[in-house]
Amino acid sequence: MASRVGIGYDMHQLVAGRPLILGGVQISHPLGLAGHSDADVLLHAICDALLGAAALGDIGVHFPDSDLCWRGADSRILLQKVNDLVSEAGYSVANVDATIIIERPKLQPHIESMRRTIAGDLMITLEQVSIKATTSERLGIIGREEAAAACAVCLLTGPVVS
Repeated sequence: MASRVGIGYDMHQLVAGRPLILGGVQISHPLGLAGHSDADVLLHAICDALLGAAALGDIGVHFPDSDLCWRGADSRILLQKVNDLVSEAGYSVANVDATIIIERPKLQPHIESMRRTIAGDLMITLEQVSIKATTSERLGIIGREEAAAACAVCLLTGPVVS
């Protein structure tokens, strides 16, 4: 079996009037993430990590913001579709490790729900999903609570390519 590593990153602006959805979990907060879909930076970063590891492009290739069918899309559906693409390419997800960078709210009470949601959508075990959260110590646009970001890495296993 071959192993392939992927990395993903996403950032969206925090705005009033939008729900805050991270890792497929809606979190009570006065600000939410702006974007064409539900703007779930965590799931978008994981999608890009998976697509990158399988050399299948990125989230913008498969779900472009120019396509109205993805307007307001639930990013869990995007993650499930990406998982299907990865599987069709002959790969399996070995693990996902991701970090959310946001100043507020504190995410620790929501991490296990995010892990369960992601594991379920990827059809892997809870032990294969690691989610962490950090702040930017009040520095930059994240520290000023203008944006949130996430980065993710994944390991895929699959057929040996000769």
